[in-house]
Amino acid sequence: MNKPKIWLSSPHMGGREQHYVNEAFEANWVAPLGPNVTGFELDLESYLGDTHHVAALSSGTAALHLGLILLNVRPGDEVICQSMTFSASANPIAYLGAIPVFVDSESETWNICPIALEEAIVDRIAKGKKPKAIIAVHLYGMPFKVKEVMAVAQKYDIPVLEDSAEALGSTYHGKKCGTFGQLAALSFNGNKIITTSGGGALVTSTKVDKEKTVFLATQARDAAPHYQHSEIGYNYRLSNICAGIGRGQMEVLDDHVALRRKMHDFYKNLFSSIDGVTVFSEPNEHYFSNHWLSCIVIDANQTNGVTSEKLRLAMEAENIECRPLWKPMHLQPIFEKYPYYGGKISENLFLNGLCLPSGSNLSDQDRARITDLINDVFKN
Repeated sequence: MNKPKIWLSSPHMGGREQHYVNEAFEANWVAPLGPNVTGFELDLESYLGDTHHVAALSSGTAALHLGLILLNVRPGDEVICQSMTFSASANPIAYLGAIPVFVDSESETWNICPIALEEAIVDRIAKGKKPKAIIAVHLYGMPFKVKEVMAVAQKYDIPVLEDSAEALGSTYHGKKCGTFGQLAALSFNGNKIITTSGGGALVTSTKVDKEKTVFLATQARDAAPHYQHSEIGYNYRLSNICAGIGRGQMEVLDDHVALRRKMHDFYKNLFSSIDGVTVFSEPNEHYFSNHWLSCIVIDANQTNGVTSEKLRLAMEAENIECRPLWKPMHLQPIFEKYPYYGGKISENLFLNGLCLPSGSNLSDQDRARITDLINDVFKN
């Protein structure tokens, strides 16, 4: 008989989600608007800080797309994007007919390298094309080097669209991720720290930007008694049903963060006696990661030839889900023709890294299976 699947990051319900969903059904609020949408946005605004405004959307990708539109990105414009990320960070650039310019990571946070970022900006300006925006990502929940990256952005007067899809609950110097850029995207996909099944949000600095986001996300309908449209709009609003799930999830967000961080501590302890394996951790006390995914890098020269792929295959054989780190965008067939700045840090991380099961709902039995498998692979 097959052993039960241990997932990389599965949805974890808190218990009250059904209450909000039932309320929506009882009131017949099943459209992409309603009290749960408003309540979910208010919950997020309260969590992030009342100086920010939140528009609930159908996905994090939609948030990035609308964020770029609000930053006036147009066909032919250039947008700098962190190379080591999920493709959803870069795809909206292409949606708009703009040109992605990819930048390597630095080794401490695995996020956009401030030095390579400035090199890219200087070179693009020298070539006659000042970048219109910067997309910086908090990878796997780890805050990017906010102080250094924002200093470069401010020096050249380029707005930052913060991709905080993986980082709800993370902080930098005590401030919540999703509140540093001019705009920020959140994701509530099924595998995220909290979920609305599918969903996302755009965090804005002003009420005007939130209202513009909602306008664009609801087909850009003008204020008229008939259907009139002066701009291209999108069907990007979150449904009231999904928002109900989100309201229940917000009640357990901090608990989920604590449980993810507990999984990270589990891996740090597990690998502490295994040479050649580094667990991805905060560089110092100013960084607080939600550790959405716990990740490792393996140096096969110190592990008697055990590679990340060998470990992944061993896990797969035991019905334990793992996956390689994100393949950098500049190495993807669809994006390889675009400019890239930096070295091989992101490439080497991809070649030697692995994401491990990290869910907030993993059991002691799951951890025991993982422990036995890892000890078998590395010590035997």
